[in-house]
Amino acid sequence: MIIQVPSLDELPALRAIERAAGEPFRGLGMAAIADDDPPPLELLTEFQRAGRALAAYEEAGPGGGRRPVGYLLWEPVDGCTHIEQVSVHPDQAHRGIGRALINRAEQDGGRAALTLTTFTEVPWNAPYYARIGFRALPEAELTPGLRAIRAHEAALGLDHWPRAAMRREPGWEGASSSRPVR
Repeated sequence: MIIQVPSLDELPALRAIERAAGEPFRGLGMAAIADDDPPPLELLTEFQRAGRALAAYEEAGPGGGRRPVGYLLWEPVDGCTHIEQVSVHPDQAHRGIGRALINRAEQDGGRAALTLTTFTEVPWNAPYYARIGFRALPEAELTPGLRAIRAHEAALGLDHWPRAAMRREPGWEGASSSRPVR
């Protein structure tokens, strides 16, 4: 697996990954999430130009071509590396791609603590992040930036389902032992 900042030409593929990754939410009664539009190209371009968009690629196939199979967007928030979005195409799930993207974001973000916001009752959200070293933050531990992010999410209607902010301390011991990609 290769992880790097995607080219501008690859940004539409990230939107396709987001659409595909949203579909499993439909089976949990979260059609609004499944139907949500992926980030616009303008926003993806901002992250890409800042070096804060990462794409995971499957190994080059016959003819040398490769395609993105997952992506992550991050930004600095209150001294932490905040994961704005991480999505893996469902065809590539359970291969360690999301974990590898998160570990790379930790490196690129200067090995600061990682934060994210997520659904608490979606199996591939908060329970997954807990398995890779994140812990749910109580209200008293939310930084001003995380409070602003949570308020924005609530305004968008995302709090229709339980959500939480989570944090992983830098250098989490499991970060270096990613599952092999098959």
